[in-house]
Amino acid sequence: MKILETIDLPLKGAKLINYARFADERGYFSEIYRKSDFQDLAARLGLESFDFQQANESRSKKNVVRGLHFQYRPPQGKLIRLLYGQAVDMALDVRVESPSFGKAIMVEMKCDLSYGQWIWLPAGLAHGNFYLSDSAIEYFCTASYSPDGELGISPTDPDLDFSLCSEALVGSYKRVLRNDLILSERDRQGMTLDSWRSDPRAKSVK
Repeated sequence: MKILETIDLPLKGAKLINYARFADERGYFSEIYRKSDFQDLAARLGLESFDFQQANESRSKKNVVRGLHFQYRPPQGKLIRLLYGQAVDMALDVRVESPSFGKAIMVEMKCDLSYGQWIWLPAGLAHGNFYLSDSAIEYFCTASYSPDGELGISPTDPDLDFSLCSEALVGSYKRVLRNDLILSERDRQGMTLDSWRSDPRAKSVK
């Protein structure tokens, strides 16, 4: 896997990673995992290693919003990529001691013949996304799913701070929320930032 570049995202620890695809008239070939390359990438990001325990794939219809989910026990980082479609990935800082607590970022995920992208979100960031067409994503997790240790912040919480996001992506998100939003009841009933801030479990998220 040839890494082209790594880009710091506005929340501490979050990265955008571009990797090469080899395209010709037939389509493309892409190496998406090689242990030694991932060890090198982890070092490049200042991590000891990527010790992935689980891989997930999710397909979503246009106008679906998912999130904002995080796992605090055991802490779980995620490495996410778009398989096809048009999706915007979201991350929210839920580390109550962080200066960017409550701030969210948005990244329009790319799926191109010449390169692919990973988004790395460390533990302490809640993850979500919204979809502008039928799409699928894949993500690797550094800890196995633990339903007793997972929580979610409602993506419709009015206190979410989108000041780090581009106006265009925020506008797209607001249109989805206003019009044909598809949102699970579980996500609709997610915690608010205020309730999470005062929750005893919040002190364990660094």
